[in-house]
Amino acid sequence: MKISQLVNTSVIAVFALLTFATYAQDVSEQAQSTAKYAVNKYAEAMVDSLAELVKHNTVAKEGVPSDENPVHIAFKKELKRQADALGLDYKDDGYVVIIGLGESKERVGIITHGDIQPVNPTKWKKSPFELDRTSEPGKLIGRGTEDDKGPIATALYAMKSIKDLELPLSKRLELYIYMAEESDWQPLIDYVAHHELPQTNITLDAEYPVVTAEKGYGTLKIAFNKVEKQTFDTYVSVFEGGYFGSQIPEDAKAVVENADIRLLEKLMHKAQSYQGINFDFTLEGSRLTITALGKSAHSSKPQEGVNAIPYLADLLAEHRWPNNGAGTLVNFINDNIGLGLEGKKFGNIAYRDDFMGPMTVSPTVIKQHKDSLELNINIRRPKGKTASTLRDEITQAIATWKLQNLADITELDHQIGDPFVQSQAPHIATLLSVFKHYTGIQDAKPISIGGGTNSRLFPSAVAFGPSMPGKKYTGHSEHEFITKEQFVLNLQMYTAVLVELAQ
Repeated sequence: MKISQLVNTSVIAVFALLTFATYAQDVSEQAQSTAKYAVNKYAEAMVDSLAELVKHNTVAKEGVPSDENPVHIAFKKELKRQADALGLDYKDDGYVVIIGLGESKERVGIITHGDIQPVNPTKWKKSPFELDRTSEPGKLIGRGTEDDKGPIATALYAMKSIKDLELPLSKRLELYIYMAEESDWQPLIDYVAHHELPQTNITLDAEYPVVTAEKGYGTLKIAFNKVEKQTFDTYVSVFEGGYFGSQIPEDAKAVVENADIRLLEKLMHKAQSYQGINFDFTLEGSRLTITALGKSAHSSKPQEGVNAIPYLADLLAEHRWPNNGAGTLVNFINDNIGLGLEGKKFGNIAYRDDFMGPMTVSPTVIKQHKDSLELNINIRRPKGKTASTLRDEITQAIATWKLQNLADITELDHQIGDPFVQSQAPHIATLLSVFKHYTGIQDAKPISIGGGTNSRLFPSAVAFGPSMPGKKYTGHSEHEFITKEQFVLNLQMYTAVLVELAQ
């Protein structure tokens, strides 16, 4: 995400204190009956719709516009086919597809995205681009099922149900599907600047009950320059891990040269002390290869994963490694990140907000270059510090460590996004009432999340699902799914909300 935006933070304390009673209102009989109709009529058709959308590997390709990407073109062709079949209007604006119902000038926007994160097919029981309905009963498994092709299918059939029943709409419904949310927000920023947007918007790309605050997304980049040394000492020649920036990596690998059986036995013994991560050791001559297998998760929720990169570094922490690039990287991770999630070892950068929670600091990708290793650290930061202050603290921490360790490292350009707070969303009452009605959760109130959605680009937008509070969010993981039960519940709630907002 490349976005900088002024944040109105005055609403945070207010939202944190509000109770559900503040928002209480009834869900209309028409909303309830339409939601019931949607489930009875289209629960299975919605699954079939998702199956067709999942088939397309819609990872955005760098340097290839969406309207020139063959897979995106095919995906949008499928969207048009489904829209036409459902009697909804369709418009392709390149990076943005709009599927609509109704003619009113006043509009309700439903914001989603059609692109997905990269995937490692070897991690899946079946192809991640085939909707797996059978491997785990009750689950619909596939890339995009939760983020964000499932919400697209749900919105389509919510709109279809409203159309079937010929409900009188005072507002037009528009489903926005952006094709580069996971990689590049600039085309959407440009689109927003030149188009009139709906007055009321909900984003189907986060959590329930209602998301009114999002942490700022950032990437810290540090290069560890490779140094070739002829030595008989033990040293780390390879350290690698991570797949993409917004995933907690479950794989990492290290190679230790001039190792012996004593080192192997010591590391194997230490490996038994960890929970939730497995290590594999191979000693061939004096070369020891160690692989780590943790658990992937969305990097906005690092606590839900087991990050293989810092755990593998921690396994090697009892030895101070020569500064040759890979060894320097291991030392840096152990000294400045460790197994914590909040950057408390990284100089003075750690901080938190009472409503938004702590900043999280997660190494997510190690990029291999000819002359260096590039460590990418994903941060999710709340309000409470300016980007300038945080940047200065990061630079100071890196410079101090570099000097103390005589390390050959280079601080690269950091990306530090701003947190977002929604202060003007009068439809929060409607969303919370629908959520309470269908879940029975009486104390529902607005929340903050670590992720960032396109809500911050649309007027009065807040996020509404599709993930339930207290449940693991599987988007960006190598085991992405949505349960059939949740899929149907989403159809109920989205249908009811659209009826309430559009009438």
